[in-house]
Amino acid sequence: MKFISEITQDIEVLTESAKNGEKHMYLTGVFMEHSIKNRNGRIYPKNVMESAVKTYVDEKVSRNCAYGELNHPPGPQMDLERACILIKSLDCHDSGQVIGKARITETPAGKIVKGLIESGAHLGVSSRGMGSITEKKDGLKEVQDDFKLVTASDVVADPSAPNAYVQGVMEGVDWIFNEHTGEWAEATRKILKKKNMRQITEAQTFLFQRFLNSL
Repeated sequence: MKFISEITQDIEVLTESAKNGEKHMYLTGVFMEHSIKNRNGRIYPKNVMESAVKTYVDEKVSRNCAYGELNHPPGPQMDLERACILIKSLDCHDSGQVIGKARITETPAGKIVKGLIESGAHLGVSSRGMGSITEKKDGLKEVQDDFKLVTASDVVADPSAPNAYVQGVMEGVDWIFNEHTGEWAEATRKILKKKNMRQITEAQTFLFQRFLNSL
């Protein structure tokens, strides 16, 4: 399976008052998109995105465990020490936009995000997921229906050259699960050559599902 990530930059900041008078800061806006070609040359069919969002909402958002990290992790593992936001809502619209709202947490990483915003920084969000990609004749890369969200929103800096940044950092790679360590690892070509590709695919599907169930 491929590690798939996308960056969105049109994110707004909201400050809301709770009943006890405390003020909470939120990030809101378009977290992901479907049905259109993105800057990475990928497209998420509507049914694929709707299914992934529904599963993520049911398993993570509804249980208050849909976290996002500060900066862009290189793989699918979730590191709670880097958690800076808690996603409170995620809605997939027919317009092609997936609208999200995430509360900035009182964790050390969350306080960094608040400090950056209060200093005038413009931040973006980056989704992370795992899934297969099929390349079409026109070069378009279509994400397949085994796509699963790891998180809908990590907080990332707003690069001055977003296309170059995204193309250079967000390329999908193959990942395999180490049953002994309980961690995902990037599958190098050397490893892939030594293993039967069908066995790798079957193992990735089984172990990735077990990984999602453990989150």
